[in-house]
Amino acid sequence: MKIDPYLNYDSGLMNPYVHGEVFVTEDGGETDLDIGRYERFLGTMLSKKNNITTGQVYLEVIQRERRGDFLGKCVQIIPHVTEEIGRRIREAVKIPGAEVGIVEIGGTVGDIEGMPFLEAVRQMRLEEGEGNTLIAHVALVPLLETVDEYKTKPLQHSVQELRRIGLQPDLIFVRSKGAPPEEVMAKVALFSSVDRRYAFAATDLRSVYELPRYLEDQGLGKVLCSKLRMERREPDWGDWDKSVEGILGPKDSVRIALVGKYVTMRDSYISVIDALRHAGGKVGVRAKVEMIEAEELEKSNDVTTALAGTHGILAPGGFGKRGAEGKMMAMKYARERGIPFLGLCYGFQLAAVEFARNALGLEGANSTEVDPESPHPVVHISEDQLGVSQMGGTQRLGASKVKLKPGSMAHRIYRREEVFERHRHRYEVNADYADRLEKSGLEPVGFSEDGRIEILALSGHPFYFATQFHPEFKSWPGAPNPCFYAFVSAAYRMMKGDPVRPDAADFSYPSQVLAL
Repeated sequence: MKIDPYLNYDSGLMNPYVHGEVFVTEDGGETDLDIGRYERFLGTMLSKKNNITTGQVYLEVIQRERRGDFLGKCVQIIPHVTEEIGRRIREAVKIPGAEVGIVEIGGTVGDIEGMPFLEAVRQMRLEEGEGNTLIAHVALVPLLETVDEYKTKPLQHSVQELRRIGLQPDLIFVRSKGAPPEEVMAKVALFSSVDRRYAFAATDLRSVYELPRYLEDQGLGKVLCSKLRMERREPDWGDWDKSVEGILGPKDSVRIALVGKYVTMRDSYISVIDALRHAGGKVGVRAKVEMIEAEELEKSNDVTTALAGTHGILAPGGFGKRGAEGKMMAMKYARERGIPFLGLCYGFQLAAVEFARNALGLEGANSTEVDPESPHPVVHISEDQLGVSQMGGTQRLGASKVKLKPGSMAHRIYRREEVFERHRHRYEVNADYADRLEKSGLEPVGFSEDGRIEILALSGHPFYFATQFHPEFKSWPGAPNPCFYAFVSAAYRMMKGDPVRPDAADFSYPSQVLAL
C-alpha cells in the first residue's frame, strides 16, 4: 500500500511533470506510479484500495460528519482522521492468502501533511503489538564527492524526528550512491538505536530489480521472519534471477525512440520503459530507450535526423494538442520506412489520424480533442463521455475485454481470442472511418464488447501496431506484455537486418502470460 500525503483525491488530474506517471489498476483506480512498481515486483495485481491520499481520508471523514455519524462530536485529526487512516490500511491488506502488508508512507519525516499518517502508525503499533508490526525507515545518506565522504546527519535528524513523535524504527535502509563502508553503516545503526544487523544498504544498482536479492544477501529475509514471528522458509530465487539476468545480461541492444511530450521526466513513462526492459529480457536484447521530445520534432521539422538509426518507434499515451503533430511526424516516418512502431492510447488515436491524412488524403483529419471543428473527426469523444462535466475519475478506466480478430496480427501476438487490458481515455477512433482505414491497409483487429475499435495493425508493414489500451500496465519481469514482446522482437530483427515477413510472423512467446 502507498500513502500519499497530498490533498488530491488521486493522481488522475496531476500533471506527469509534477508527479510522474498515473498508474491504472485492474479495477479502474488512478494511482501513484509506485503501485505499478509494486505490481511488477510482486507479479500480481493490486486494487485502488492500495493507494490512499489525504484527500480521500478527509473527504470520507467530512462526509461522515455531514451524515451525522459522529453524533454531535467535535471532529478532529485525532482520533477521527487517524482512525480512518487505520481503517483504510487494515481494509487494504485483507487480501485472501496475504501474510504481510507493506505500507509505504510517502514524503519526508517532518512534513506537516504527513503527520496524521505517522500518528496513525504510532496508534496502530500500540494496538497491533510489536510482533505484528515492524517500522522501517528509508533515508538518504549522501556522498559528498568533493571529499569522498558519506554524510549521515540527514538520516540522524530524520530518525530523531520519528522518535520525537513516538516512532522508533526497527529497521534502517540507507539510500546511497555506492555502497557505504562498514564504519558508516555501524554509525547509522548506533545513532538510530538499532542493532547493526538491522541496518541495510539500499544502494543504487544497475537495475532496481537487483535490489531484492541485494537485500536478501544482507540477511533481510531472516530478520523479517524473526521480527514478525514468521516461519523461516528458504527463498527460491531461480525465476527472479533469470529474469534479472535477462534484463541486464544481453550484449546486443536495440534503439527504441520514445516520442512523447513529458520526456524530461522519465517517471512520466516509467511503466512503458519497464515494459520495454521486460520484453528485451525475454527476447535476449537490451532495449535502449531514447527520449524524443515531440515538440522539438515540430520545431526542427527534421524527423530523419532525430530518428536516424532507431530500430523501433513508440508513441505513448497523453492528452491535448501539444506535441501531437510531432508524434504524427514520427508515425509517418515509421510507416513509410518500415520501422517497427507501437502506439499506445493517444498514440493509437494519432496513428489513425496520421494515416487518414497522409494515406487516405483526408485533409484536415484530426481528433476533436485537438480540433473540435475538424472536417474529418477520425477520433472523437466516446459516447459515454458526452455530458460528463466532472474531470476526476470519469474517464474509461480499468480492465475490460478486448476481442481479437481471428488470424490477425493481434491474434498471433496474444495467441488467444480475447484479453483483458487496462484503459484510460475519453476519446476513441470514430467507427464511421473503419471501412476506409481497413480498405487502405490500417485494419481494426481488436474490438471492445460493444464494438469500439481497440487495436489497429498495418498490412504489409513489418510491424505497425497500435492499441487503445495501455499494455504497459500489465507487464512483469519474466512475463512481458505480448504487445511489447512482439514490438521488441521486431525491432531486434530490424537491427539484425532480418526484417519479418509482413502479415505472417508469429511474435508471441510460448510461456503463459500472467493474468491477461
